[in-house]
Amino acid sequence: MMHKTIINNRKARHDYEILDTYEAGMVLKGTEVKSLREGKANLTDAYARFRKGELWLIGMHINPYSMSTVQNHNPLRDRKLLLRRMELKKLYRQVEEKGVTLIPLKVYFKNHLIKIELATARGKKKYDKRAAIAEREMKRDVARHQKNNY
Repeated sequence: MMHKTIINNRKARHDYEILDTYEAGMVLKGTEVKSLREGKANLTDAYARFRKGELWLIGMHINPYSMSTVQNHNPLRDRKLLLRRMELKKLYRQVEEKGVTLIPLKVYFKNHLIKIELATARGKKKYDKRAAIAEREMKRDVARHQKNNY
């Protein structure tokens, strides 16, 4: 299964501790698909929420399609996410826990369909972020030191 990433939410892995990931489909309009093919979207402030037993993606910005006329889409509209019923129930139980939220990690093509990778995540505290940065820099220094010694 080949998939080509359209957009990544790089900030998500920095701000959140990822607990579990899911693949979901999205209900999109034609102009949204064309804009996504051009890579004109942003996941930075997006999150998913349950409404009446359905999962919705809120805050994802998809730029209006440049070649479209009057029938263009609303860039910030809420988009319905498609998952199997059992996955929805499992996600609902996980999100009910205190401090757990659903965030999108990336949007990608999979067999000509647009999919979104969702994650159940818990927000990191400031000291957790600092520790992660210090650990990453330490690994980088060790790798650089080993490279220079060989």
